[in-house]
Amino acid sequence: MIQLERIHRYFQVGEHTVHALNDINLTINKSEYVSIMGPSGSGKSTLLNIIALLDRPSSGRYVLNNLDVIQRSDDELAQIRRENIGFVFQFFHVIPRLTAAENVEMPMILAGIDSSERKRRVQEALASVSLEDRTHHKPNQLSGGQLQRVAIARAMIMRPEVVLADEPTGNLDSKSGLEIMALLENLNKQGVTLIMITHDQSLGNRAPRRIRIVDGQIE
Repeated sequence: MIQLERIHRYFQVGEHTVHALNDINLTINKSEYVSIMGPSGSGKSTLLNIIALLDRPSSGRYVLNNLDVIQRSDDELAQIRRENIGFVFQFFHVIPRLTAAENVEMPMILAGIDSSERKRRVQEALASVSLEDRTHHKPNQLSGGQLQRVAIARAMIMRPEVVLADEPTGNLDSKSGLEIMALLENLNKQGVTLIMITHDQSLGNRAPRRIRIVDGQIE
């Protein structure tokens, strides 16, 4: 499923070179539920961005679903990302001018799926997160918990095998946060590989497999 071998990532900050990831070796199998924890600046987000194909390592090997993705073009990476990975972020990243349904539909438009199929799948996706009565609401008419439900529906609309959740409850009250975690964990029970980035120990401890990263290295 996901195999990282000897991954290094360097950033140039002024005259200094920052070694953000230092010899990361990590394998995540299909249908696993994994939390990646560590303090601020530990390399969690850099690791997430590489797994998500949003960034490239400075060196090392990354295999996703038997594809060696390191040398792929940007267009190829965009297609691989769209077909394999769903994203749930702390700040929702919904488009303000679009309704809940239109936000969920967007990945399918980019993928060229026909309109009748898009409509059917959007209805199913919103129903699965209990938002069928909020289809035509825009983000400013939705609560934080509802916005995160929209984000989950959008993440799953292309039926990816992997969901990456970056601090998914960070902007939610405790009740909404628990509801969102239940939705994500239910996806995992259905066979979706769930990878969650968090600095919250109690949240991270919900995962059967827990990885801690400090100073760019896995402890």
